[in-house]
Amino acid sequence: MSRYAGRVAVVTGSARGIGAATARRFAEEGASVAVLDLDEEAAARTAEGLGAEKAVGVACDVGDAASVEAAVAAVVDRLGTVDVLVNNAGVTRDNLLFKMSEEDWDTVMTVHLRGSFLMSREVQKHMVAKRYGKILNLSSVSALGNRGQANYSAAKMGLQGFTRTLAVELGGYGINVNAVAPGFIVTDMTDATARRVGMEPEEFRNAAAERAPVRRVGRPEDIAAAAAFLCSDEASFITGQTLYVDGGAKL
Repeated sequence: MSRYAGRVAVVTGSARGIGAATARRFAEEGASVAVLDLDEEAAARTAEGLGAEKAVGVACDVGDAASVEAAVAAVVDRLGTVDVLVNNAGVTRDNLLFKMSEEDWDTVMTVHLRGSFLMSREVQKHMVAKRYGKILNLSSVSALGNRGQANYSAAKMGLQGFTRTLAVELGGYGINVNAVAPGFIVTDMTDATARRVGMEPEEFRNAAAERAPVRRVGRPEDIAAAAAFLCSDEASFITGQTLYVDGGAKL
């Protein structure tokens, strides 16, 4: 497939996990890809392994405005433009409310909300100028509420409001803005959550699969497939929407 031939896709937090799978999917469909990550060496390794005609790894702290500006400038300098932005960078600092520190709250808000704001604000300059662009934000089923994740849930629901607002503001410039809300996806992050609650990752995955109507857990490639559709021209009449990709877990 070559839906993205001639396009440049930027994926934040994409050295591993969902971000890496999404970057790989765009590369497979013909895009030039910028892998942005706090870990520059890991970003470079992931970019090299994509098999894209053009792929670059760029260091970026999405919560820092100067870092974001420099990273986007580097992408434009090396790849020419930005057509697609996937705001995937994320962290967890789980705890019950009475145990949650202000630092835990602020860290999650900074990466998810401030990071998506700063990245979107920077790339829209290029998208508005050419009246074309796709922005995809990574929300989560945890946006609907999840024990021990007051910070994460608030940030992920905030991204849904952010998505709808950007869709209104940028739609007249040919820019579509949507969100994907993953359910249980097998990643290092969910494995860490399993250990935090005293379970083995495999046991944790099996329990999640039992709760889903499709009787399996998700893989990063499931989210990448949804991202590839929502950021394509086939989805040009879809904007301001949040697609739950969770195997029906919330039904």
